[in-house]
Amino acid sequence: MKQIFTDLLGHADIHINGNRPWDIQIHEEAFYKRALAGGSLALGESYMDGWWTCAALDQFFDRLLGAGLSQKVVPLSAKLSVVRSKVMNLQSKIGSRAVIDTHYQLSPALFMSFLDPYNQYTCGYFKGTDELNQAQENKLDLICRKLQLSEGDKVLDIGCGWGGFAKFAAERYGAHVTGMTISDKQLAYAQDLCAGLPVNFVKSDYRDFTGTDFDKVLVCGMIEHVGYKNYRNLFEVAHRSLRDGGLFLLHTIGRHRSGSSTDPWMHKYIFPNAMMPSPVQLTSAAERLFALNDWHSFGTYYDSTLMAWNRNFVSNWNDLSEEYDERFFRMWTYYLLMCAGTFRSNKKQLWQIVFAKRRGAVAGYESVR
Repeated sequence: MKQIFTDLLGHADIHINGNRPWDIQIHEEAFYKRALAGGSLALGESYMDGWWTCAALDQFFDRLLGAGLSQKVVPLSAKLSVVRSKVMNLQSKIGSRAVIDTHYQLSPALFMSFLDPYNQYTCGYFKGTDELNQAQENKLDLICRKLQLSEGDKVLDIGCGWGGFAKFAAERYGAHVTGMTISDKQLAYAQDLCAGLPVNFVKSDYRDFTGTDFDKVLVCGMIEHVGYKNYRNLFEVAHRSLRDGGLFLLHTIGRHRSGSSTDPWMHKYIFPNAMMPSPVQLTSAAERLFALNDWHSFGTYYDSTLMAWNRNFVSNWNDLSEEYDERFFRMWTYYLLMCAGTFRSNKKQLWQIVFAKRRGAVAGYESVR
């Protein structure tokens, strides 16, 4: 087993017990059998258990994914998860609760330990800066300018998180924002954050929302939890919520080709039932509803975002260590650095897409970069 694993990693120039930052150190001989039998799930769980370590997980995953090794060890459980995602609607109203209960109901203090002051849990826009806080303000301003926000605009923020966009858009642009979430902890935090501003928040599944006559709609970092069987529903809600000619901005992680499931370790520990959309899945969902005005790709900035988040998380760990244990620490750093390697190796992308409601679509739209 050890030789098979050694040969596999050799294709990515990763050595067992080597001295380079991306080489892995094995602390338990049973690791080899466990990893080969269980694939990515076992690889992550054995790291959480301390069976192996690596000085630079981001570099390890950049090499691992760049060499295509994630496709060479695919256990039966991973294949079954793909079948399950095709047969079932994993992101039904009930299924959508799984990611809330696993991830977004964690203590807000955890997320605030590594996010910026606007609590942006999506990719920053690092154009002209290498500082996370500025990059996230850049991203928020970019969204506002692409939506052509003006004072008094009514904006619907579907999947509003902790209210950072609502606060920014209300304070900087004078917009009136309605934020939507199904997380009690996010809702309470967002309400406190935006107290006194022309902002209100509702606890609602997007499928149950009946509001109309919005000037703009934003979905930022939420469609990754919607699932391909529900994309059309989400686009129909955005379309129904908008006035004629209104703009809809979608900010999302994307995959190069269509799929229906996610990495088994990420599914179990971080984002249950998540999946990333492909271009054709999104354009199919928008067909006959929206005109596609602009498609902006800046996935390289997600690497910088995730590395900054990890630095902040590690620096502030002492403030969290009474609530979370060392296994959680290993899980969280594994998650952040694996994702950094994923974007660095161009296995995933980040897109901002601007749509206009087709009837009375905005003519001569100019991209804002």
